[in-house]
Amino acid sequence: MFEVKEKPEMVERALLVRISLNRREQAEDEALLEELEELVNTLGIGIQETMLVHARSEHKKFICGTGKADEIAAYAKAIECDVIVFDNMLAPMQQRAWEGISDITVIDREEVILDIFAGRAQTKEAILQVELARMQYALPRMKKMWGHLDREGGGGVGGGGASRGMGEKQIEVDRRLARDRINRIKDELATVRKQRKTRRKDREKYSVPHGAIVGYTNAGKSTLLNKISGSDVMAADMLFATLDTTTRRIELPDGQPLLVTDTVGFVRNLPTRLVEAFKATLEEAVLADFLFHVLDASNPQALKFYETTIGILKELGADDKKMITVLNKVDLVADTAHLASLHENLPNTVQISAVTGAGLDKLEEKCTELLMERIQVNTYCIPQSKGNLVSLLHTEAKVLNVDYEGANVIIQAAVGSVIAGTLKDYHDPDAPRATTAG
Repeated sequence: MFEVKEKPEMVERALLVRISLNRREQAEDEALLEELEELVNTLGIGIQETMLVHARSEHKKFICGTGKADEIAAYAKAIECDVIVFDNMLAPMQQRAWEGISDITVIDREEVILDIFAGRAQTKEAILQVELARMQYALPRMKKMWGHLDREGGGGVGGGGASRGMGEKQIEVDRRLARDRINRIKDELATVRKQRKTRRKDREKYSVPHGAIVGYTNAGKSTLLNKISGSDVMAADMLFATLDTTTRRIELPDGQPLLVTDTVGFVRNLPTRLVEAFKATLEEAVLADFLFHVLDASNPQALKFYETTIGILKELGADDKKMITVLNKVDLVADTAHLASLHENLPNTVQISAVTGAGLDKLEEKCTELLMERIQVNTYCIPQSKGNLVSLLHTEAKVLNVDYEGANVIIQAAVGSVIAGTLKDYHDPDAPRATTAG
């Protein structure tokens, strides 16, 4: 990572700090500090202590006052921490000020999340998105030469070299190199997104309906996708277990195919640059016919998590989508009043356990209801010479019955509107409907 100062190769003892400016938000502040603990644990850093610090007003240099800042720095030294992690977002000058009074590495919530994302990204697009976000975060924090950029290639800057112009300071060279790298990443991302757009057009050629799974991180989104599709997407009890979108095809009870996409999870106070960086990945939610909004019903903060996700969906322009609110992990809910409150306050809910499979039949029924206007059962009389059309029905629709009449294939199928339009010349409305599937 590109740091303000050299980090130790291994940080093992962290002091976690949240500076609160409103005592009336005590419960929220405590919840955010607990979430920061989970984030830091995800990085494998040991936590010595957590501190919730109250300040009457926000100060420019340390957020809190100088006296309180001195106390925090002294305490961090006393318990022998090698890193102070702030839940508050620190401006570059504030990060430098804290490192100056503590002589300890200082990072903030955004840098923690960026580190997690960097370790979890798998696809080329996600890797590029994370690198772009990290470079943009690091640029205003640069203090020293970035040697690895200096060695990218020979010659001038266009080839990756770092030749210095007359009177140009090293920090200016470093920043220029960083901006060049940012521009190259943006160009690479544009190419990758263009390729993904082409793949999406192929996928949408026959307008197979599409549902996107969204929700707070660790709500069980990937586990749900695995359960309903029989796939093996990584699913673990940790924050941001998966970052890359994964799409699987399933079949609903009425025979209609459905594409289901798992997306990256959200957290409160998700850095704006990460929302921007992942818009291409999250646009699956924007383009989907409807959303599965998955909540961990066993978590007391479930309503807060719901609001966080809705807020981010608004930023993406996807908050007006049809939505099924999936109350997951109901097998872990001990407080029935809490579950009743979720039903009362949230729209279109269904209870499930993605681990045990309980309630998945109800979830599929809700999907069918949402897509009801898209499906119709038709009988087609197709010449056997048109094998491509017969194959189309088998791959893009639900074939209910097949019969043969002379040189024709009589097929009854549940089809979407696009397939129905493609095969309208072969539709035989007077053909009797079969009562059993073939």
